Formats: sequence, C-alpha cells, structure tokens
Amino acid sequence: PDCQGARLKAESRQVTVLGQTIIEVSKLPLDELGAWIDQLQSSVTAEEWIITKLIVSDLDARVQRLVNVGVGYLTPDRSSPTLSAGEAQRLRLASLLGSGLTGVLYVLDEPTIGLHPRDTARLIGVLCQLRDLGNTVLVIEHDLDMLRAADFVVDVGPGAGRAGGRIVVADTPDRVAECAESITGQYLSGRSRIAIPTERRSGNGKQLTIRGARANNLKNITVDVPLGKLVTVTGVSGSGKSSLMLDILDRSARQRFYGASDLPGEHDAIEGWEYLDKIITIDQSAIGRSTRSNAATYTDAFTGIREAFALTPEAKQRHMSARHFSFNVAGGRCERCEGAGLLTVEMHFLPDVQVR
Repeated sequence: PDCQGARLKAESRQVTVLGQTIIEVSKLPLDELGAWIDQLQSSVTAEEWIITKLIVSDLDARVQRLVNVGVGYLTPDRSSPTLSAGEAQRLRLASLLGSGLTGVLYVLDEPTIGLHPRDTARLIGVLCQLRDLGNTVLVIEHDLDMLRAADFVVDVGPGAGRAGGRIVVADTPDRVAECAESITGQYLSGRSRIAIPTERRSGNGKQLTIRGARANNLKNITVDVPLGKLVTVTGVSGSGKSSLMLDILDRSARQRFYGASDLPGEHDAIEGWEYLDKIITIDQSAIGRSTRSNAATYTDAFTGIREAFALTPEAKQRHMSARHFSFNVAGGRCERCEGAGLLTVEMHFLPDVQVR
C-alpha cells in the first residue's frame, strides 16, 4: 500500500524531470516518450547538456528502434507476460538492431506467423536493416511479401514427405516465379492462387455475444459472433485478438463446459452459451510431448488398426484383443523397453545415451 504498485521507494518517487516522475514517464506510450525525450535538451543548460547528451541520444535511438518495428503504442511499464507473440518477436528484433553486430548469421523460423500485413512490411524493413549492417539473414518462410523482398530464394520440394527433399530452384524471386516446377513460383507469379468463395454461408441466425471485454488492450468492447459461419478475427499485432478469443472466450467456455479453474480475462458477460455444447480450441502450443505419441495415436487412427488386427483368425486363436497390439499397455508392449523402443543408459558424468 505504500507505493500503490509503483514498486519504487518514496525518495525515488519524488524526483522529477520536466515535471514528471519516472513512474509517470513509464506510463507514456513509446511514441509519446520519444516526444518527451526531444524536450530534454531545452530543459538543461549548455554545460549540463554536455554531460546528458550521450545518455539522451542513446535513449532516443533505443526508443526510435522500438517505434520503427511497430510497437510505438506499448508503454515501458507493460509486463512481458501480457505481450502478444508478434510484439515479443519485434522487441527481440529491435534489441538485435541495437547490438550493432556485423558478420552474424541470423536464422529465423517463420517470423511472420501471426503478423498483420502492415506488421509484415515493418518486419521486412527490420530484417533488411540487419542485412545492411553487414549480416546474413536466413528466413524459413511462406509469406509471399517476405519472399518477394528476399535477395535470394531457395525452394525445397517439390512436395512434402516422400515428394520433397530436393532443391527445386535457388535463385532470385523473379527467377523462382518463372520456374514451372516450383509450387512456390506458381504463387509468386500469380499462376496459382487461393480461390475466393463465390457464395458465403448465411449461418444459423444465432450468435454469441461478448459484453464489456476489457482484458489487456481491449477498451470495454462488445462483440457479436455469428454462429454457423467461418468467422475471422483480424487486426494489427497487439490490437487484442488473442485477448478476446483466448483469454476471454476460450477460458470462459472451458470454465462453463468443463469446470476449468483458469479465470477468464476481465469482461461483463457472454450470452448465447445455450446454442453450444462444447468448445475445442486449437492454439499454437505443442499437441503432445510423450515419446510414444505420433500422428496415428493422436488422431486415434491406431484404435481401428488394432481392432482390425484383433479380428484376424490368428489373433482369435491366440485369444488376443486390441490391447495386445498396443505399445502403451502391458500385454502388448515390449516390457524390456516398456513400449518406448529405446533404453536409456545412464553415463553418470556424461549425458545419458539412448540405445535402440
């Protein structure tokens, strides 16, 4: 209660620059903070400016880098857990720009995931700045804007899985676009494109209404989501999409249907639950980290396969059920490795070794 959440002691809260404490300055959006920094020179004498110039110039450059990567709306006191994935990514890129390193190889794995086209353009600008400093920037990417901005494109394919694994073309974006074998080139040139539906679904006439959403960046908004349709929630990175859909709607639904303990983001009410009986949320988290998990077990395809094996005459003669064809349970799995396929050998002072 002494600091009212400011986290600084009383003496620190008394010091002001241009009439504002460090707490008040920390609540300014970064683009407004830049304007505040610009006023600092006029507030000191020429002698004082000799001392403060280096500090102010460095501060101005750091803030400007953040504004340039598109997070000028953030305030310095914003906590890291409340940042969206796109915001966190651009903060990291801004810090890399400030490092001034040269001769570095930067490898980025699909940095445009979750970014709005406006933010993609800014991201491309930042990557070009890193390159212009004398670095190499290697990006794994599908976004056409990023591909067109590249100096050189390496297209792996031509398909996926067994149909992939070779270099289809490696050249400038224009030459890749001319390559008939390249699926990427077909989209770069416009020969292939995603078809736009000629008709739109009318839905079932019902809707889910989120009232008074106030989590993170959301400004007490009310949203009607029509049901029975494919609905897209869009907007620039950091505008509140994930806060609305995941923090409020998803958590509220899981609390209602499954008794989940996670508290939803701040809002007044959600109306229309009576039109739904469950929620399935697919986010960007990993689907499973068990060593026994694979595509067939996760999609439950193995259940049918095991039942088919259990129905064979040989299995019936041996009184074998579906569980005898499972590597997850005793009776079916190899007990030596307990269905893992590998034995872990402790090497004491060295890393453990896994033996097939």
